[in-house]
Amino acid sequence: MQVTALYRHPIKSHGRECLDAVTLVTGQTIPWDRTWAVTHEASKADAAETAWVACHNFMIGTRTPALAGIWAKLDEVERRVTLTHQDLEELTFCPDDPEDVAEFLNWVAPLCPENRACPTGIVTAGTRGMTDSDYPSVSLMNVASHRAIEQAISGPLELERWRGNIWIDGAAEWEEFGWLGRDIQIGEATLRLREPIERCAHTSANPRTGQRDADTLGTLESDFGHQDFGIYAEVVNGGEIRIGDKAVLQ
Repeated sequence: MQVTALYRHPIKSHGRECLDAVTLVTGQTIPWDRTWAVTHEASKADAAETAWVACHNFMIGTRTPALAGIWAKLDEVERRVTLTHQDLEELTFCPDDPEDVAEFLNWVAPLCPENRACPTGIVTAGTRGMTDSDYPSVSLMNVASHRAIEQAISGPLELERWRGNIWIDGAAEWEEFGWLGRDIQIGEATLRLREPIERCAHTSANPRTGQRDADTLGTLESDFGHQDFGIYAEVVNGGEIRIGDKAVLQ
């Protein structure tokens, strides 16, 4: 097995970025993954820097599918994010700067349905990352399982729909669910595989257009008897991971 793709998502549900390499840190998410999250009127995260809270406190693709069409690029030194969407002009801003955040809120407003909660600001949990899991996690995806869904749905699907961090090829389809509780060494890092990731309607939205165009949840349920895709893992030994690195179960 080997790594075929790496992604991070600097702002939760607001774009993904492809990586060639990443250095994992013990007990943390992928660096800069879900570092920021966008609040709405009912959010309990009302300070610029806050503790972890659950995903329903934020603007997410389940309720706002057009967000799936956003792509991101992070300048780590300047802490500035460039967002692109096929229906909007490019935006570069600092999520820590209140004036820049106001500009972002205007930028993203056309993607938000009028009958849903509106974005109100951006918060950060520091290096903790606003993962959907209540512990700092890294998500591991199996390319073969993705192909199985493509076959069942009778058409191609983009990897980005699953918002995963590390993609592994060379395993059998759905083999990953038999790895739970084990460790896996990927490049220099070791991760403990903890639990399957239950999926939501965000996966039905096209990451190019932001339009819902595939019944991913219905296909998972009807053809495979569950709505899980990918595994949450914890970093138990940090180190560098690169595209092409081997992945070995321990």
